[in-house]
Amino acid sequence: MNVTREIVRAFLTKWFVTAVSIFVVANLFGLIYVESLQVLVLAALVLGILNAFVRPMLLLLTLPINILSLGFFTLVVNAFLLYAVAGLVPGFEITGFLRAFLAALLVSLMNAMTSFIIHKEPKITVVKVNGRGRSQGKEL
Repeated sequence: MNVTREIVRAFLTKWFVTAVSIFVVANLFGLIYVESLQVLVLAALVLGILNAFVRPMLLLLTLPINILSLGFFTLVVNAFLLYAVAGLVPGFEITGFLRAFLAALLVSLMNAMTSFIIHKEPKITVVKVNGRGRSQGKEL
């Protein structure tokens, strides 16, 4: 399979999983208000873009406090990004940071569980470099 095709497939899968997670959190827990299906899809796209480009920078900037909190501050960063999506996408509303925090926690848990179910067997590749500078890959 083509590498570009795999990247697009992974992106679409993550986008779909995020949209389903937001849908479940909105409908079962009432932490998020989503006006329509189009708003849901757009919010999932914006959240994916923010997670891809803004989140790494935020995690780098907050690394000291993240280390001190043993990674707990990552949930605050996730909540901030979800709250930012609510500010950027009309029809997608979260009333308060505590609701954003709880919603981000639930969305993260659902994404993790769904990703685990989709990718049942993680593939690990062991690369052995022999003395002549050649490598041999073996998939486990």
